[in-house]
Amino acid sequence: MNKNSFQSLYNILVEKGLLVETQNVTVKESVGLFLYIIAHNNKFRDIGGTYLRSNDTISRHFNKVLKAILKLSPDYIKLPETTQASKWGYFKDCVGAIDGTHIDVTVPVIDQGKYRNRKQAITTNVLGVCDANMKFIYVLPGWEGSSSDSRVLRNALEREDRFVVHLG
Repeated sequence: MNKNSFQSLYNILVEKGLLVETQNVTVKESVGLFLYIIAHNNKFRDIGGTYLRSNDTISRHFNKVLKAILKLSPDYIKLPETTQASKWGYFKDCVGAIDGTHIDVTVPVIDQGKYRNRKQAITTNVLGVCDANMKFIYVLPGWEGSSSDSRVLRNALEREDRFVVHLG
């Protein structure tokens, strides 16, 4: 975030009265530590030294900024208006959902290369399929973490106990 964007966010939060300075922490510092945490996926304890603040102080100010930003959301996030009554309106002909996930595993050192995923973790790649009622109808576990999702899906569609899409 550049200085102008930071200043704009700061001005909005202060002018709307969503954040006020405390005796020891300024609004700019609160917003700065909030943005630093979310931008770098840091834990409170990891930035305590940078800001010379306790975990409790960081937590309190992080949550104050978070709540303030959430209060701004109706002014800046416009959800599309829908005329359909169903919560599944955009997915009315959808028969289900399919996704993969990586689960940490422990394997012998000799096999770890095959199970090392793109984030360098040792995982197994699992494919799951749910129907429109959010019930699992197919699960394919056991693929090495280095396997691509498309390769796992292709295998699920070609194997003897394959996943079959039932339409209608």
